[in-house]
This record gives sequence, C-alpha cells and structure tokens, in this order.
Amino acid sequence: MRESGKRAAATLGVSALMAVSGTVSGVATSSGSAGSAGSAGGASAPPSPGTSQKSSPGSIHSAPRSVSPFAGRAMWIWELPLSSGGSAQAIVAKARANGIRTVFIKSSDGSSPWGQFSPALVAALKHGGLRVCAWQYVYGRYPTTEAALGARAVRLGAQCLVIDAETEYEGRYASAQRYLQTLRQRVGQRFPVALAGFPYVDYHPAFPYSVFLGPGGAQYNAPQMYWKDIGVSVDQVYQHTYLENSVYARTIVPLGQLYSSPRSADIRRFRVLASAYGAPGLSWWDWQEALPYAWRALSGSLTHPASVPAAPGPVALGRGARGDLVVWAQEHLRAAHVSTAVDGVYGMGTQQAVASFQRAHGLRASGRIDAGSWRALLRYPAAAVSWTTRSASSRTATAAAAASGSAPRSATLPPVRNEIRPKDHRPR
Repeated sequence: MRESGKRAAATLGVSALMAVSGTVSGVATSSGSAGSAGSAGGASAPPSPGTSQKSSPGSIHSAPRSVSPFAGRAMWIWELPLSSGGSAQAIVAKARANGIRTVFIKSSDGSSPWGQFSPALVAALKHGGLRVCAWQYVYGRYPTTEAALGARAVRLGAQCLVIDAETEYEGRYASAQRYLQTLRQRVGQRFPVALAGFPYVDYHPAFPYSVFLGPGGAQYNAPQMYWKDIGVSVDQVYQHTYLENSVYARTIVPLGQLYSSPRSADIRRFRVLASAYGAPGLSWWDWQEALPYAWRALSGSLTHPASVPAAPGPVALGRGARGDLVVWAQEHLRAAHVSTAVDGVYGMGTQQAVASFQRAHGLRASGRIDAGSWRALLRYPAAAVSWTTRSASSRTATAAAAASGSAPRSATLPPVRNEIRPKDHRPR
C-alpha cells in the first residue's frame, strides 16, 4: 500500500505489541459464510464490479460470481481519523451512498497492532450493513507475530484478512511459509484471506507468490493495479497483471487507484475491465485520498463499451526463465510425478521434465510451457514444498538459504524494478 509511516504512527498512536495466543474462536469455516456471520443491517448486494458482462475469455481460472466478502465494491481505510473523520456513522452513510459493501481497515503494521481496528468500530460498521475486513502490512522479520496479529483481527470481528506483502518479503520463502502456517493454525484453512502484492510478477522474481498463493495460502489475489502510478493505461495494467497472475489460479479481485487524482474516465474503465475479466469484485485505495469526483466515478452508472479486450495469457515459459513463475511450474510438475528440482531456474532439467510431461499428456513435446501445458499442469494441485530454515534477513543470507535448499535459487534475484514508484508515500 502507499502510505506515510511517520504520519500514520503520529495520527493513530500505535499501541504496544499485545500478546496473542490460542486459536481464534467463532471463525466462519467457509468463504461463502464468513461474510454472513457478522453482516448486520441487511444491506442489499451492490452491483457487479463494472458492467453486466460476465465471461473472462481465454482465462485459465474462472472466478465464482458470488464470492463473499470479496464480492462487489470495497474501499480501503488506512488512517481512520482521516476517513470521514473516523465516524462509523459517516463511513456507513458514504459507503452505502456509493455502493460500497466492504471496508478493509488497517489492523497492524509488522509486529505492532493498530488500535483503530476495535470491536466497537467493527460492530458499528456491521450494524450499518457493511462487511468489515482487516488488512495488515507484513515484513517477514517476525512472521509468527505478524500471523498472530492477523488472527487477533479475526478474533475482533474481521470477516476476511488481506495480507499486504511487498518489497520486504522478496526472497523470504521460509518466512512466508511460517507466517501462513501460523495464521492458518489460528483461523482455520477456509477463512477468507487475500494477498495484496505487486501486480507484475515478472518484475519480482524472488517474491514468494507461490507460497502466499499456494497450498494453505490466500484464496484470493488482490494485486495493486495502480495504473497511473505505474505509468501505463488501465488496459495495459490489466493485460500485464492477468497475463502472469492467472496461472496461480486464485480468484483475482483487482485493487484500483484513487490517490494522485486519476481521471474519472480511467476509474470507470477500471470498473468495466474488472467485469469483463470476470472479477467478482474490486477494491479501491483509499478512502482518505479519494476526491469527490472519484467517488462519483467509482459508483456512477456505466455505458457498455462496443468491445473489451479478452483476458490475456497465460504467460509462456521456456529455457532460461527464472523466478517464482518457474517455481510454480516446477511444483506442478512434481505434483504430476515428474522428477524435477524446485529451484526457480528453467534449465535443461526442467526443459526435459516439461517435455516428458507433455508426451504423457498428449501434447507436443516442445519443452516449453504454453497455454495448453499450463492447463494440463494446473489440473494437479501444486506439490507442497517445505522451506524450513530460518528466513533470510539480508541478500547474503538469502543466498545461503538458497544454497541450503531452504529457498529456491531464484530467491537471490533482484527485482527488475518496482513498478509502483515510491514518491512521498511509503508502503506501511
């Protein structure tokens, strides 16, 4: 997310770390029922994310149309006092007037809980008919504490949890796995969780997408598709994001940009493409930075365009590729009982393994993973890989972890660049 950490801490008076232990009680056991457990007020369901178009042409993974609590429109709240003055009544009124069904409220930063995510606030928002979810920024230095704070937010009434993991988690496969294992032990395997990370997978070859979106991970993927900040059009950010994220086969719920004054036409286009690509919902960053015209653009009626682009992809992989996309492919090859290393490097061994898989499944044995090969691979659940040793806290330590087998070799790769350009904001 885009934030000013110093201003946030000063405004909110972040409290000292609280001890959290035990399993969360009263947690809904399915993503479908999680929203209903505390959705008071009987608010009617909002319109679909953009238009009434349904299909996601050419996509590998077709998201269900009624996912709760990620269905429909959602808004992120970073600093509560700067979001409608922190008044639950005002937040409910503005949300309902603009078709917002869910609010994501920051609940912790690293190992520090944020007092703004309180039982009183959660209860008041639910009473007003809103779904209430928590989001936390995580760093990977203390993954078990971060997981405990995520579970704490669930115990306080969150109906879903969003993990904001970015630069600090690059290369930290063991930390990501430890965080998720601890979180799932506390909230259960079916509690709805989303990852809100970088949208361009190929720019971040060392980021553990395959852990966060893999077995026992998040069921939903909310990439930060901030087209104006990235410097591309809305159409381009969708094409690039879906090309690579679709292979992780998690429901994609796009996260759009309202800060830095994007054009109304672009906000409306973001909504149109969310629907055209088959997203069951979408969210916006963020409440306090959205100007009045942006609120109108995210909630007003839409004109159906003459045509929209088909969803791209999936990304093709071949000899010489490196990064987490290769890790993901190798995990599926292993699940299909094809012997291969899971190291994030598409060398001769992986090429031969892919050719062997292709022959066994009646595909042309090119040794290159194309759309047909992805479809065949994704019929197998990804093989679980244990990244067991202590997570790296530096690039040198990451290299040592990779050498010991506790991280793929690709975990040492630097990012191509940060597509979400840092300005006066810092992710916190």
